[in-house]
Amino acid sequence: MSTGDDRLDLSLAPADGCCTGCTGKTTVDPRRRAVLNRRVRLLVAATITYNVIEAAVAITAGKIASSTALIGFGLDSVIEVASATAVAWQFSGSEPEKRERAALKVIAVSFFALAAYVTVESVRSLLGAAEAGHSTTGIVLAALSLVIMPLLSHAQRRTGRELGSASAVADSKQTLLCTYLSGVLLVGLVLNSLFGWSWADPIVALVIAAVAVREGREAWRGEHCC
Repeated sequence: MSTGDDRLDLSLAPADGCCTGCTGKTTVDPRRRAVLNRRVRLLVAATITYNVIEAAVAITAGKIASSTALIGFGLDSVIEVASATAVAWQFSGSEPEKRERAALKVIAVSFFALAAYVTVESVRSLLGAAEAGHSTTGIVLAALSLVIMPLLSHAQRRTGRELGSASAVADSKQTLLCTYLSGVLLVGLVLNSLFGWSWADPIVALVIAAVAVREGREAWRGEHCC
């Protein structure tokens, strides 16, 4: 005889593959779904709170040190807030799956905006538009984000996959991209502080911009299943 727990186990079986929820065929126990919906809202709230603080600190420190990388990192946090807000709006309704497509579009646009900004600022930095100074605050912030963001991203992705929500998974990739940017920022700030290699950060940032474009295309097409 099958139980509610058996059905739940079956719904979570494809842990290493694509979640069936991306096609709208996932079967999750209603009580479990309610728990997951609440968890998504909590994760979104945590993501928005952290990114608001991160944006304020990064942009302020960036202006003090004349660092386009830090300012760009702060603006990335603003974009991450927009992405998380889209997911929050989706799960604020009684039937979040009906808002999935609109949320994915907002997330996709945020990826494209991030890629555009990073590309422009990276090119400007390579052309010598600004000489960034040392920023202890920026280094500490980047190091903290490098630890915190992967944890948030993992929790978002795991919950989104179990729930069968492509938008929650897409938002987790936005958070993961912020992790990459944290690493790039940290390396760039440290190299600039130690050796004066101001070109290191914009070079790697261009790679991140390319990744953002790819993730944006996947979100736009609704392909953030896995």
